[in-house]
Amino acid sequence: MAVFALVPHRHRAESADLVVSAATWLEARGHEVRVPADDAQSMHRRWAWPEADLSAGLDLAVSLGGDGTMLHVVQLVCEADVPVLGVNVGHLGYLTTVEPHNLLDALDRFLAGAFQIERRMMLQVVVECRDGEAAHATALNEAVLEKTASGNTVQLAIRINDRPFTTTAADGMIVATPTGSTAYNLSARGPIVSPRHRAIVLTPVSPHMLFDRSLVLEPDEVVELEVLDGRPAMLVVDGRNLATLAPTDKVRIGQAKHDAHLVTFDGRDFHQILKAKFKLADR
Repeated sequence: MAVFALVPHRHRAESADLVVSAATWLEARGHEVRVPADDAQSMHRRWAWPEADLSAGLDLAVSLGGDGTMLHVVQLVCEADVPVLGVNVGHLGYLTTVEPHNLLDALDRFLAGAFQIERRMMLQVVVECRDGEAAHATALNEAVLEKTASGNTVQLAIRINDRPFTTTAADGMIVATPTGSTAYNLSARGPIVSPRHRAIVLTPVSPHMLFDRSLVLEPDEVVELEVLDGRPAMLVVDGRNLATLAPTDKVRIGQAKHDAHLVTFDGRDFHQILKAKFKLADR
């Protein structure tokens, strides 16, 4: 018997329908199904499971939504090294692998061992205040330290490996993984990096200085951002507001201890995904 977690997009009816279909199919074959309790409100209550305990003994987590749902599911299970299968319910996503009509076939192939695991580097994000650590999280895409009010900038001191690098005034600063290079980093004109590469990408957002380029760092380097002036800054990790930093507060960002484990079938071609996303012609 295998144990599966099914995590739907909370505001897409198709996601809930897919959960019911997949759960029924899995239970008929003797497998255990878990659905986070908050997502199981309109479904069979026996599937409801406390989100904090979701990864214990889990064989596969299935994300039924878009990239945002994938990021949430990875956060839930990454520390237990549970593989994640992404089902694309919505628009074309960079992280999802399977279309909804192929879900049951994908589960069958997973159970037969006919799949691959693609490891993706993640970031460890730690907020340091005067009184010590204030918050921490992991990120598959990025951590962003950004202004809290329009018309202002955020003043930051940047250190790399505990050595001063520069100070900057900008709308924000993105620290991204290769996976996250096609997210906010791309919108800020940062480089596209192969998701199987291991690196840390530092990209300013609308900087008020002549040096406005991205930096691509080694995966074992550590970036520290300190808020300098009287304006606070918001720290957003994979789209979630983690903390508001006051002047002298810092955030340290480096490679996480755990990778994300994404399930793929028959080799996933990142370049063809880019081509489809940007509607690139062959010539």
